[in-house]
Amino acid sequence: AYLENADKKRGPKAITIIVAIVGMILIRIFAFWCWSKMATRKEKKNRNRYMVPFNKDGTVEESSMTGMLGDNSDLPGFSFKTLAIATNDFSLLNRLGRGGFGSVYKGILLGPDGREVAVKRLSVTSGQGFQEFKNEVIVISKLQHRNLVRLLGYCFEGDEKMLVYEYMPKKSLDFLLFGPIEQRILSWKVCFQIIEGIARGMLYLHRDSRFKVIHRDLKASNVLLDEQLNPKISDFGMARIFGGNELQADTVRVVGTYGYMSPEYAMQGKFSEKSDVYSFGVLLLEIVTGKKNTSFYDYEESLSLLGYTWKLWNEDKVEEIVHPDRSEPCFLTEILRCIQVGLLCVQEFSNDRPNMSSIISMLTSETATLPTPREPAFTQRKISQNPYSSQSSGKTCSRNELTVSLSQGR
Repeated sequence: AYLENADKKRGPKAITIIVAIVGMILIRIFAFWCWSKMATRKEKKNRNRYMVPFNKDGTVEESSMTGMLGDNSDLPGFSFKTLAIATNDFSLLNRLGRGGFGSVYKGILLGPDGREVAVKRLSVTSGQGFQEFKNEVIVISKLQHRNLVRLLGYCFEGDEKMLVYEYMPKKSLDFLLFGPIEQRILSWKVCFQIIEGIARGMLYLHRDSRFKVIHRDLKASNVLLDEQLNPKISDFGMARIFGGNELQADTVRVVGTYGYMSPEYAMQGKFSEKSDVYSFGVLLLEIVTGKKNTSFYDYEESLSLLGYTWKLWNEDKVEEIVHPDRSEPCFLTEILRCIQVGLLCVQEFSNDRPNMSSIISMLTSETATLPTPREPAFTQRKISQNPYSSQSSGKTCSRNELTVSLSQGR
């Protein structure tokens, strides 16, 4: 009798507990469903934020991928999942470099060939990320040259914006010039190959492509190198396409890298192909000297790399300008010619600088005579650090040995 009464009391209590548990489970399922619905709606909203509204005429008001690419709409699109798998979920071990607009990762695409690629992932927090992304796609999808990095595709999903490039196994020129000592294996022959390749790539941008393109951010870290150390100009996020008769443009938003900027661009916002020529000249002198323009100091006279080079040039100590690894007697005339061309490129006034066509003629012709450079811009810099010593050899060679009447184009 006692057991029967206990069972009768336990029955309703057990049912209550079971109902409560089931109710809690149902509530949690409903809460998860609501959260999932809200998350989906939020993701859709984020995605739509980058979709393109069309006006009544059916023209694009904002830049979707199709609108941006124009004639190049067959450029393949990659899913976020594909690129996440290729880069091992954007692992730090795969990261090749990082900049103001995001990071670049090495990836291996799934497939029989397992193609290696470089994935440029724009930072979600960058306010300028979308504009750079749009600009880079517009510019580089219209260009094709052996000395320009090749765009293979893109990813455009919600907040995620990525560009897929051919992979450059030798990294950047910046790494080879200023990286670990054991990596600096650049003989003069290789250096000249790189200088000439950059010059031909810039000539293509300025004169030989379908559009006149001003890069605006040419520097050592934006020159990539393939297996044979052929240079390829990269990073077209700051580039500007000029119209047919447009020679110069103004901007209130100066972009680029100080040290490589021409005076008229840095101080007045005026840019043209001669602005790129200035950047090329700085880069050329960095290659010859093996010294960074942004970190070289002369303790006594507070000279920049340009000022230091100019000082030694005037004192006929040009061999002291050259990095010891590049100072090969059999190439001395060619090296001197490159220093002189570099100084001509960094002249203070844009009209005094040669164009890229003239630069290539100067670099490759053994008989051409070159104009005499004047003191370049930005020769002095205030310093707050210790200088590092310049390398020099005992032998000196006069700059006057280099014959000087190739008329330069403007």
